[in-house]
Amino acid sequence: MTSPDTFVLATANPDKAKEIEQILGSSVTLVPRPVSVGEVAETGETLLDNALLKARALVAATGQAAIADDTGLEVDALGGAPGVHSARYAGEDATYGANVTKLLVALSDVGPSGRGARFRTVAVAVWADGHEVVAEGEVEGTIASDPRGHEGFGYDPVFVPVDGDGRTFAEMTPNEKHRLSHRGRAFRALATGLSSGS
Repeated sequence: MTSPDTFVLATANPDKAKEIEQILGSSVTLVPRPVSVGEVAETGETLLDNALLKARALVAATGQAAIADDTGLEVDALGGAPGVHSARYAGEDATYGANVTKLLVALSDVGPSGRGARFRTVAVAVWADGHEVVAEGEVEGTIASDPRGHEGFGYDPVFVPVDGDGRTFAEMTPNEKHRLSHRGRAFRALATGLSSGS
């Protein structure tokens, strides 16, 4: 029998899993998603829908409590796109680079004042009895004209957080990013919700 503070981590993305583990630290015990559990189709219309789909699928497959999240980049000049489709913006099996390239092309005629954006993360914990805890994190920023930096992943090389010092997330150390990031804020809030028993 597993400890009550042990969760299966639903994500199959190793970059995301590493960040979540760094952010949560010793507040919970995370175990990797079993290789026998296939990809969960992210068919939801919202970030919350997709996070719950993934967590509930892992609970059903393993019988253990699970933690999942979904993240979207919302760009003002693109009407909030790519949003819930951020990971698949340039196609179903798009690379990070392909997604960034498509974004920069879409914004090629947009000046600095029109490149506002935000990252949003919804993080959830789901138990076998159906109990759920939901937390959200958001960070405002702008989209740089060119990629900068080699840390992080996804859209990090072009996202400049308003609360930062002008660097992209990819130019920051992991700890610097986690202090400001959407995922950092969401998972710290989730950890608070778990510790309070809500």
